[in-house]
Order: sequence, then C-alpha cells, then structure tokens
Amino acid sequence: MNYIIRDAKEHETAPKVKVIAPRKKFQPSYNDRQNRKIRVGAYCRVSTDSDEQELSYETQCEYYENYIGSHENWELVAIYSDEGITGTSTNKRSDFMRMIDDARAGKLDMIITKSITRFARNTVDSLMYLRILKEYNVDVYFEVENVHSLEANEMLLTILSSVAQQSSEDKSESIKWGYQRQFEKGKVYAANMYGYKSNRGTLDIIEEEAEVVREIFSKYLSGMSESKIARYLTENKVPKKNGSTKWDSGTIGRMLQNEKYSGDALW
Repeated sequence: MNYIIRDAKEHETAPKVKVIAPRKKFQPSYNDRQNRKIRVGAYCRVSTDSDEQELSYETQCEYYENYIGSHENWELVAIYSDEGITGTSTNKRSDFMRMIDDARAGKLDMIITKSITRFARNTVDSLMYLRILKEYNVDVYFEVENVHSLEANEMLLTILSSVAQQSSEDKSESIKWGYQRQFEKGKVYAANMYGYKSNRGTLDIIEEEAEVVREIFSKYLSGMSESKIARYLTENKVPKKNGSTKWDSGTIGRMLQNEKYSGDALW
C-alpha cells in the first residue's frame, strides 16, 4: 500500500475548486415517465371573427393536429382556440382559461403556441400564467421565438412579453390611423361582409348571398329567434362566405345589428 504525504503548506494553499454541473438541455421531467406519452395541448387564436380569420383558425387547428401527430412520443390532448377575442386580456378568452384549468388538473405536460403574442399580449397576464404553469411543471413552447418556458429565465420571458405587448399596441394604433384617413375620404370597407364584395372602397352586392340576408331579416321580423334562424340555415346547408354550412346565433345577431344592411356606414 502506497501513502502520499503532502506538505501542510501545500495543502493550505491548494486552490478550492467548486464543480458546477453543466446546464442540461431542455428535457422536461415528464420525459422520464416511460409508461405514457407526453400529453400536449396547442393554443391558437385569431384576432377577429370575420370569415377570413375563421378560415385561418381552421388552418391553425389542422396544422397543430399534424404537427403533434408527427411526434411518436406525443399525445394530443386538445386544441384550445379562441375566435374573435382580444389578445390583450385573458379574461375574455374562455378556451385559454380552460387550458389553464386542464394544466392545473394535471391533464397537460406541454403547451405549444405560435408565439408569445398568441399566448398573451399583456405582460402581466403572460408572466402570471407562465408562473402558474411552471408550478405545475407544464412547459410552454413558443415556436417563433423557439423558447421553452421551463428552460428560459424570467427576465427573457419578461422582455419578450413586453415587446409583444408594445407591438400589439403599435399595430392597433397604426391600423386605426389608416382607417381614420380612409373614413375622411368617404371610403367604405366591409371585406368579408356576407352579401357584399368590397371593391376599392365601394360595395358590390352578391345576389345569391343577398337573398339569404333578406330571408334572415324577414324571419327575424316575423318573430323567429336568432338561434332558430341559425338552425334553419344549418339544416338547409346554406353556405357561409368561407364555405361552411354551420351557422350560430352569434353570427345572425351580428348581421341583424350591422347598420350597413340598412344602407348606412357608421365610422
């Protein structure tokens, strides 16, 4: 047996080394659960309730179904989506809140969304819900930023959320300014208004759709409710602008309250 004797002074002056383990790449703890797949949910949202944006919403849902399905170890739990609801407040987004509730209930391991602007455009809301999800070990992956919330530090998430909120506010103001200038020139826009086609500031009537509009107003004046009118159109497979034949009372209500159908334009 060999013995090594070191000088006491040498021992005292020897540098103290603290070994720091390398930072692991993003590997959520749920990857260690071998008995089941990673439970994934997706969140998508469109900014308006127009037919064009409704089509965009359907496209997003189809994309996430294919994207999540392409990963063998992922299991699609649900696609959460809100249509025609503001992104600056989570209070008005029912499916967003349902997603948070499912995460708290242990139904989700990861949430995928296109970007932080889709998740929340309010910095306070964004950080609050990311903290809640982190407590339940639920990761949020932002595709555009290529950021995982469980891996990123809070300062980075704060900066990205602040930029998203400011970008949303700037874009909103820019759009409002542009519309105001067009209003001053007397131009009327109704890009996806059922029964009309927008043509450089004027509206051209689409006669096939105009007949449906007249029938909707006629049935409402005769005492039929919005929900019954929607059911009637759905049962008779009357196509909407995006080709869908599923009508709802909300769509009928908005049409009945739209002053443009009486020949006016309120700006």
